[in-house]
Amino acid sequence: MEVAQSNFDWLRSLVTSIDDPTIRLIVAGGSVLLLGSVISAVRTRGNITRLRGPPSESIIWGVAQKVPLTEQSAVQYTAWEAEYGPGVYRIPFIFGKEKIILFDARAVAHLFAMDNTVYTKTEQQRSLIRNLAGEGILWAEGDVHRRQRKVLSPAFTNAAIRALNPVFYTCSYKNTWDSLTEKGGAMIAVQDWMNNITIDIIGLAGFSHDFRTLDGDRAAAVDAFDSTGASAPSSVRNMLPLLLLVFPWLEKLPSPTKKRMNEFNNTLNELSDKIWSKLKGEGAGDVAEKSIVGRLLRAESSDKSLHLSKQEVIDEASHSLPRRDLVLMLIFPKIKVLIIAGYVTTSTSLTWALIELAKNPDAQAKLRAELNQYGDEYPSYDDLVGDKLPYLDAVTHETLRLHPSVPELTRIAGTDDIIPLSAPITDAYGRTVDRISVAKGTLVGCPIAAINRSPTFWGADALEFRPERWFEGVEKTTAKDLTGHRHLLTFASGPRTCIGKGFAIAEFKACWFFILSQLS
Repeated sequence: MEVAQSNFDWLRSLVTSIDDPTIRLIVAGGSVLLLGSVISAVRTRGNITRLRGPPSESIIWGVAQKVPLTEQSAVQYTAWEAEYGPGVYRIPFIFGKEKIILFDARAVAHLFAMDNTVYTKTEQQRSLIRNLAGEGILWAEGDVHRRQRKVLSPAFTNAAIRALNPVFYTCSYKNTWDSLTEKGGAMIAVQDWMNNITIDIIGLAGFSHDFRTLDGDRAAAVDAFDSTGASAPSSVRNMLPLLLLVFPWLEKLPSPTKKRMNEFNNTLNELSDKIWSKLKGEGAGDVAEKSIVGRLLRAESSDKSLHLSKQEVIDEASHSLPRRDLVLMLIFPKIKVLIIAGYVTTSTSLTWALIELAKNPDAQAKLRAELNQYGDEYPSYDDLVGDKLPYLDAVTHETLRLHPSVPELTRIAGTDDIIPLSAPITDAYGRTVDRISVAKGTLVGCPIAAINRSPTFWGADALEFRPERWFEGVEKTTAKDLTGHRHLLTFASGPRTCIGKGFAIAEFKACWFFILSQLS
């Protein structure tokens, strides 16, 4: 602060030496701003722990190009952790920014616990989500997020998912791989079929709408969603979110991707209108009994704490629509969330499981033997989520461990914070510290895919697909220190734990039962 004081004395003498009052006012104003910046910079430097990390490789990108938003970045994050860790390190990020990377179990638990309060999505992340999915639970923060989560929770209880179990089997049963393979060799576009299964499940289980993609129809919503990322190379799609951190105005520029996002939104709005009409018509009773939206309607009508706020309803509509329609206005933005969060994520996980089992015939044989006990029947919901199918459960979680749908989570500190560590580390100045100080505005990242595959937590064979590890006892490894479902970070943790986790796991297991039976 002595530097700041000397600067203040110098600026004061400069201002008082100027005779012209106008110029004096301008210089005084500029001086105050300059001094504020100096004090802020000094304060920030004093409030953060300087961590070790790799050198910058680019003035523009830092090292960001080495860690694209894919699971391939796990290798690089793990290598840096071995060199600059243990536990935490920093990386030079885009345009001179820095990002703290957390590889420490206690630090990760702290980040997740404070997610939605101290740590939030960046404004650029939220803007991208708003454009794609609206102002739903994926976009919301703080009290708005807590309220939206409470609104959605009744649809994802065990009882609610149990009631949807027949839908999982109905859609899986429409898969025609058996008829295709009966005639001999067949080339099957596996990912397309997985997409068809999951989008039909989302439609029927979410809002009793049959997309009929498994019957040969091509849903407009699927085409619109698939096209949102088709207009730009993967390198551009990976770098765009980083560029928006520095140049948020780029989002406002017209582009093919933005045009396709608008088309996707328009398609879903048309779909919402159709389902809204159905709910208000003669078929409303069936929808209410069998779908997520129906359960949300029933829960909303019985719990006053879930009622609409003025900010969630268009003012003009709030004076002219019946109460049931107002409830629908709150719930229907969730359709986009259901499609986006449940469509590609589950279908990709199913495809990865098929790939891993194809490469591991012993694991495939064990899974077949376990599922053959049902013959022509199919497992109940309690069988799927209980302990009657342990190998299916192990295959499910091993797939989720190696192939999380979100490979990395990035947050920004909304205030100064202290992050505790599991064990002391050495900072960039050679000092031993057992916590790190983070300044407001700091980017903090949790490399989910890297931690899920880290030998530090999962042992020397962490990169192998080995379902048996789930029988040997994850509690015997340091992975036991990780928060999250079954010590995995795949569904995150804390107040923003994936609300559809139970739905996704039950869907995955039910689909795999029929897929494997067709490939026997």
